[in-house]
Amino acid sequence: MSKLTLWHCADARSFRALWALEELGLDYELRVLPFPPRAFDKGYFEENPLGTVPLLVDGATRMTESAAIPHYLATVHGGGRLALPVDHPAYGAYLNWLHHGEATLTFPQTIYLRYAKLEPEERRQPVVAEDYKKWFLGRLKLAEASLADGRDFLVGGSFTMADISVGYAIMLAQMIGIGPELPPHALGWFRRLKTRPGYLAAKEAQKAGPPLFQPSSPARE
Repeated sequence: MSKLTLWHCADARSFRALWALEELGLDYELRVLPFPPRAFDKGYFEENPLGTVPLLVDGATRMTESAAIPHYLATVHGGGRLALPVDHPAYGAYLNWLHHGEATLTFPQTIYLRYAKLEPEERRQPVVAEDYKKWFLGRLKLAEASLADGRDFLVGGSFTMADISVGYAIMLAQMIGIGPELPPHALGWFRRLKTRPGYLAAKEAQKAGPPLFQPSSPARE
């Protein structure tokens, strides 16, 4: 069996995949790229025509979706660990949270990030950025309500890949300056998550590469 290979930019969406690999204790090769790789490492297009991270390669399998990769790793390589089985009463909720983290929460953050920080000054759109920040905070209400009972994990009573998916959205919010506006239950939940050995190991592993934001980063992704 070939070793799993993950192409990653520090603290980008690919952190979900890296965190999942560490939580499962899987053997993998990490290739850390500058951000955004499609601007700073043109050769990467030969591996991934999209030029985006993550890219997980597992033999003939190639995956680029940051919410799908953790579930794949759990079910294909983790013996079902950190995923709920299909006969679990909360399986539907698990899948919903898994995709909610990316499609509902991370998407508006990327628009905010682009038009508040990454574009050149003359191309920034503060009104657009503010609207998408409000969109993100509004969509976070579901997680905040679910975590209001003080639970440590989103679904199923244990840590799952759904926690990684949604947890990354909170991590990104803190990185891009939305942290002070995060609601208390979601923030407290993530503070507990980031003490996990798997999270800490992923943070350490990515230090081999450049940081997510570089002053010389081209504005347009």
